[in-house]
Amino acid sequence: MPLYLSRFSYTPETWARLIGHPEDRAEAARSYIESVGGKLHGFWYAFGTHDGYNLWEAPDNVSMAAVGLAISGGGALSSFETTVLLTVDETLDALGRAGQVRYRAPGAER
Repeated sequence: MPLYLSRFSYTPETWARLIGHPEDRAEAARSYIESVGGKLHGFWYAFGTHDGYNLWEAPDNVSMAAVGLAISGGGALSSFETTVLLTVDETLDALGRAGQVRYRAPGAER
């Protein structure tokens, strides 16, 4: 199953609610991804541009998109971004196929 890295930030209102009633949001994240047949591999909070990161496994892009849309639509986040992760083998396959793509740079002679 594909792996996905999500970056998220809470709204100030969400932080205020969590300060008043601390809870482990990793358990909520786990239930979201499991509802589409996936798995949560990790949930971390961080300093910096994003408040937290998740590493998910989902059956396919549509399943992960459904989870992302549900989370984003909930109103607790100010941002939510997801990146599809490629294995080394998938990247090697893509590198091999890239040589077969007949790319032409913009403005280059044909």
